[in-house]
Amino acid sequence: MKSHLSDRIKLPPGFWTGLRQMGITAHDVARKARLPLTIITEAEVTTAQYFAIWQAYSDLVGDLAKGIVELATVFETAKYPPTVLATYHARDYREALYRMSRYKQLCPPEGLRITEEGELCTIDLEWGNSLQTGPPMLVGITLAYLLELGRRGTGQPLRARLVEFTEPMGDVETLEAYFGCRIRFGAARNRLSLLRQDLDRPFISYNEELLEILTPALDRSLDERRNSRSVSDMVKRIMKRCLTGGRPDIHVVAKEMGMSDRTLQRKLTDENTSYKQLLTQARHEQAIKYLADPLLDIKEVAFLIGYEDQNSFYRAFRMWEGDTPSNWRAANVDTRSLSVDQPEIPTLQK
Repeated sequence: MKSHLSDRIKLPPGFWTGLRQMGITAHDVARKARLPLTIITEAEVTTAQYFAIWQAYSDLVGDLAKGIVELATVFETAKYPPTVLATYHARDYREALYRMSRYKQLCPPEGLRITEEGELCTIDLEWGNSLQTGPPMLVGITLAYLLELGRRGTGQPLRARLVEFTEPMGDVETLEAYFGCRIRFGAARNRLSLLRQDLDRPFISYNEELLEILTPALDRSLDERRNSRSVSDMVKRIMKRCLTGGRPDIHVVAKEMGMSDRTLQRKLTDENTSYKQLLTQARHEQAIKYLADPLLDIKEVAFLIGYEDQNSFYRAFRMWEGDTPSNWRAANVDTRSLSVDQPEIPTLQK
């Protein structure tokens, strides 16, 4: 069964139009990306092509921050695909964000994880394939669009509370002017933080009749997509989301998938695997991903993949890679480009 990132991706119908409004032609992007010009007329592209297109746009526009802000603001609402229209016409900002998180599954590769706690709502950008993340431009435009959605929907100049990026994203003043808040580079994750009280703001673009048309069709498409995935792939995706600080219980995973523990175990057996094997694979894949980030120390990596005991993580990693995490990182990750004044990453909380 193909992974999340193996899916073909639909380009929004207004994507090329938006670029043209910025003085960038589709032909220039295709050439820069080293893709055939026929890609311009394709309704769907592969993940590799999708990433290449975004990287080409980034190279052509020059400054990352400028490219993020200009495309986020120039994209016409009328050009939104149905998955986005179902969020733009939601009742309020909260419903729009949760709809976005739900229907993002129909247009990979990036996904959203929303957490509401205290006075803040945090939205983490995630990738279906833990070993491959999108180009910085795609990361930036995705977070910018989430705020743009709230601004257009409510008709209010909403501000974010904090925006975090794992990598530098161009001119920080340009981004801070757009998001209306502090920007942090070198963070542990790509995250947009909003004030929860803003999520209660009603959308002036609310359209109940249109939602009654769009929602059933999108839900059917989502169900068909989920049913086409292997159970093993779905289990691993849930595991990776729940690993931090502990081992995800099979009951929790089964409940999220809408089945009993016994049914889940039977389905995994039918696919010649087990819950324990998938958990090991999920931890291994996430360990490689996190160790590739030099800003994370070994103790944090252990915690992020569910090991409270660092020694247990070391033993497991030796079984997976035949070496210690420290030695693997030294051999596979170039840390020479890191400066001593890199921003401090957020403290992990249990």
